[in-house]
Amino acid sequence: MRELGAGFKYLMEGQRWVARHGRQYGFALVPGLITLVLYVGALVALAVWGDDFTAWATPFADDWSSPWQGLFRGFLTAVLFALGLLLSVLTFTAVTLLIGEPFYESLSERVDRDVSPDGTAPSSGLPLWRELWISARDSLRILVRALLWAVLLFALGFIPFLGQTVVPVIGFFVTGFFLTEQLTAVALQRRNVDLRARLALLRSRKPLVWGFGTPLGLAFLVPFVAVLLMPGAVAGATLMARDLLGEESADGEDREETDTAPQPL
Repeated sequence: MRELGAGFKYLMEGQRWVARHGRQYGFALVPGLITLVLYVGALVALAVWGDDFTAWATPFADDWSSPWQGLFRGFLTAVLFALGLLLSVLTFTAVTLLIGEPFYESLSERVDRDVSPDGTAPSSGLPLWRELWISARDSLRILVRALLWAVLLFALGFIPFLGQTVVPVIGFFVTGFFLTEQLTAVALQRRNVDLRARLALLRSRKPLVWGFGTPLGLAFLVPFVAVLLMPGAVAGATLMARDLLGEESADGEDREETDTAPQPL
C-alpha cells in the first residue's frame, strides 16, 4: 500500500510541477491536442462507416433473414468500435509522446535540472533523429505487448461474472503499467536505459508503477482530460524515474532502489 501511495504521489507532484511552470505546461499541451484531433477524427469515421465496413466484411450474411442479419452485423460493428476505442486508449500516450518528442524531452530535462542537487540533467548524447527512431521502435514493441494483453482480456471478458468484475480491474492495472512504461521512457531513454532494462526496472516496483499509472489510465478514458494531464504525467514520470534509479533528489535524500527481483508481467 505504501508503494501504491508513493506512485500516486509522483503523479500529483508532476501535476503540481507543471502548474508552477505555466510556460512549460502551455507548450507541452500542443502534441496532445494534435493527437486528440487525429483520434477523434478516426473514431468519428469508424462510427459513421463502421456499418458499411461490417457489411463488406460479412458477405455471407447478405441472405440472412431479419432480424438476425441486423443483430449480427450490429454486434460486430459495436465490437469494432469498442476495439477502436481500446486501441486509442492504449496508443494515445505513445503517439502523443512520438509527436511531441522535442516538447517532452525539454520538459523532462527541465524537471531533472529543477530537482537535481547540482542543477544538471542526464543526456543520451544521441542526435534527435536517433532518439525519435528508438522511441518509435520501442513504442511499437510496447504496443504489440499491450495488444496481446488486450486480446487476452477481451476473450476472458466472456467468462460469466469474472469477465464483468475481475477482468476489467486487471485490465486497468495492465493499462497503468504500460502507460507508466511509455511515460518513464522519456527520462530513462535519456539515461540510455534500453527497453528490456526499463521493463525489468518497472516490474521490480509494480505497486509503485500501478499507483502512478492506474489512476492515470482511468483519467485517460476522457480524451480531453488526457490532453490536460499529459504534461504533468511526463513531469511526474521523470520524478519517478529518479526514484527507480536511486538518484539523489534536490533535498539531499537518496531515493533507494529496491532489490526485488524482476518478475514477468
